[in-house]
Amino acid sequence: MAKPVIIDCDPGHDDAIALLLALGSNEIDVKGITTVAGNQTGDKTINNALRVLSYLDIEKEVAQGATKPLVRELITAAAVHGESGLEGPKLPDPAFLKSEKSAIESMNEIITNSKEKVTLIPTGPLTNIANLFLSYPEIKDHIEEIVLMGGACFGGNWTPAAEFNILVDPEAADIVFRSGLPITMCGLDVTHKAQVFKDDTERIRSIGNKASKLVAELLDYFSIFHMNPNFGFDGPPLHDVCAVAYVLDPSIFIAKKHNVEIDMTGELTVGATVVDYYDNTGREKNVNVVFDLDREKFIDMLYNTLKYFN
Repeated sequence: MAKPVIIDCDPGHDDAIALLLALGSNEIDVKGITTVAGNQTGDKTINNALRVLSYLDIEKEVAQGATKPLVRELITAAAVHGESGLEGPKLPDPAFLKSEKSAIESMNEIITNSKEKVTLIPTGPLTNIANLFLSYPEIKDHIEEIVLMGGACFGGNWTPAAEFNILVDPEAADIVFRSGLPITMCGLDVTHKAQVFKDDTERIRSIGNKASKLVAELLDYFSIFHMNPNFGFDGPPLHDVCAVAYVLDPSIFIAKKHNVEIDMTGELTVGATVVDYYDNTGREKNVNVVFDLDREKFIDMLYNTLKYFN
C-alpha cells in the first residue's frame, strides 16, 4: 500500500522536480500539497504549484500557507529561481483554483481523516508545519514522520553557517525540531552530492514526454546559477528531491542520528542547524541526519519515474 504523504513546498525549481517524483511514484500517495513563502513570495509559490500540476493535467488540492515567517521579514531566493520563482520552462496559467482551505486547515483535515499515519515532506521553510503544531498540537499523534529538506552539519549556503530554508524561519524550525516526532534532515551535506550532470539532463530530456521535457528545462535554468565556478559544482544539486527520494528508498542514503538544535540568536550563526556530530553535549539524538547518497541510483530513480508519465 502506498504511503500517504503531504508535500509542503515553495516552488522553486527543485521543489517542482520533487513534486514530479512524488506524483509519478506508486510507492507514495500524495494526499495534499501545501505551499509556503520561501524561494519566492507566497502568491508566486502557490501559483507555481498550480501551474506545474496544470501542465501535467493533474488536479489535486493545493492549499496556500504562510506568506511570511513567524516573526521575521521574508527572505526570498530570486537570484536562484528568477522573478517568478520558476523561470525557464513555459508553463500554462493554472487550470484550477487553489483550495478554499488554508494550508494548516488542509493538512489537519487530511491527517485527521487518514486511516494511516501521514508522512510530512517539507521542502521549504517550516512555517506551515510549525503553525500546524501550534494550532493543532494533538495532530502529532497522527503523523508518521517528517522528512525535510533543510539545514546542514558542515556549513551553510545562504550564510557561512545557515542553509536557506532554516534561515528564512528559524523560529518555525525550532518548533518542528522540538516536536518530538521522528525527523529526517536532508541537508546540504547530502543535497550538494545530489548533482545532476549535463549527461543526466540530456538522458532525462530524451525520454520525450511532457514530464521529462519540463524537468530538463527546469534543470537548464537551475544550472545557470549553480555553475558559478566559485561553487565547485559539476551540475545543479537537487536539494528538495532528496527528501522525496529518501521517503521512497532510504537504502540509497547514509544517515546517522544526532542531536540538532536551531540557532535563533547568533550574530553570525542565526539559522544554523547545530549538529552535535561528536556527541559532545550528550543531548538526545533527535534527528536522523543524512550525509551521503548513491548518486547514480538517485538519478535512476528520477529517470525511471519520469518515464511512466503520459
